[in-house]
Amino acid sequence: MRILQTSANTYTSMPIVHRALLVSLTIITVGLAFFDPNEKGRYDFMDGLEVFLSSSDNPSFVLSPDSEFYDVLPYPAESEGGSPPITDFGKYEHIIQSGDTLSSVLNQYGVDLSDISKLTKNNKILSNMGIGQTLSWELDDNGGLKLLKWSVSKRETRTYELVGNQFEEVKDIIQGEWVEKTLQGEIQGSLSEAAKSIGLTKKEIAQMNRALSWQFNLKSLKKGDKLVAVVSRELIDGDLEQSQLLGVRINTDGKDYYALQAENGNFYDIKGYAPSQGFLRTPMSKSFKVSSHFNPRRLNPVTKRIAPHNGVDYAMPIGTPILAVGDGVVTHAKREGAAGNYIAIKHNGQYTTRYMHLKSLHVKPGQKVKRGQKIGLSGNTGRSTGPHLHYEIWINGKAVNPLKANLPRTESMSSSDKKAFENYVAPVKDKLIF
Repeated sequence: MRILQTSANTYTSMPIVHRALLVSLTIITVGLAFFDPNEKGRYDFMDGLEVFLSSSDNPSFVLSPDSEFYDVLPYPAESEGGSPPITDFGKYEHIIQSGDTLSSVLNQYGVDLSDISKLTKNNKILSNMGIGQTLSWELDDNGGLKLLKWSVSKRETRTYELVGNQFEEVKDIIQGEWVEKTLQGEIQGSLSEAAKSIGLTKKEIAQMNRALSWQFNLKSLKKGDKLVAVVSRELIDGDLEQSQLLGVRINTDGKDYYALQAENGNFYDIKGYAPSQGFLRTPMSKSFKVSSHFNPRRLNPVTKRIAPHNGVDYAMPIGTPILAVGDGVVTHAKREGAAGNYIAIKHNGQYTTRYMHLKSLHVKPGQKVKRGQKIGLSGNTGRSTGPHLHYEIWINGKAVNPLKANLPRTESMSSSDKKAFENYVAPVKDKLIF
């Protein structure tokens, strides 16, 4: 009894790993005690472990196929995406993970590099595979690649089949169900936040901002201003595949601003003007806080003297891309005194814009630029109290407030074009109601 007690105490004091090993050895010893050497064949005495007797009666151990350690080589293990690597004999499937390339995926499954090269030779688009997309492929009886399918999205599948000595591409596009929706709400913070809260996607918000930015300063919207938009969305199996912003209306200070998509895909205001052809309202692709407004009698924070502030200052990180607000010719691109690195662009006989305190200049005097072209990077050069862009608009030789200036826009449509436009957008306009 004392021996049993001592053994029990010794066992419980052992580390868990040692206890597990002792139990395993005990089970094997008991199993061998009942082993009959006269019987040839296989004996199962542990789940997933099988004993085979060789011709020399020396037992050797292998793992059964249902063991978690069973070696499935030469096939690779299941991918992290959760899809089985083999869907049928000679057929494979892989979900693209971060860092995957077509070559690395196919090569790890044993596809010969010469087949991969043949596939990509005339199909460079395969380098654009994205995370989460699915690849599936088939091999012939000799292990050569004969077909590959790239599931780009629920809507699109591209198949590459070996014909002769090259792979030919076939696109399969599924047409989903297009649904039109009207979304509306009120401004509580920024326009983008309000648009997101009523259900607009990032793409639709970007379209809205571009279409409206020339008409008024999007930062000037106040709490309680109203927003309504009409969108058309393609759904496949209930999921959003793509969308279009058909029209949007903003009401602020009792005034309405419209952006309506015409049949040609461009946006126009309610009178048929094309804002895309006018000036950008701001020389940046993103919105930034106004740190100092246009003020003819501003107190200069550095000199402490009353001096006109002929533009508007936008606080922004150094290195922010600065864009030309309209087509024109660069008249100045140099470093000069308090302005630091600055650029001046003459757009026509009336309009000139200036951009100051830049970190770097990407244009030269005499160079023609297009609306939206990057001309430099913002900085903190010259007389400046912090990183920002000083931006000016001059009309007929007089500085005007960039946030309120009447910016250039194209001429109105012809009578016949305007009539066609009005008929086309009428169904959408009728839905833009609060």
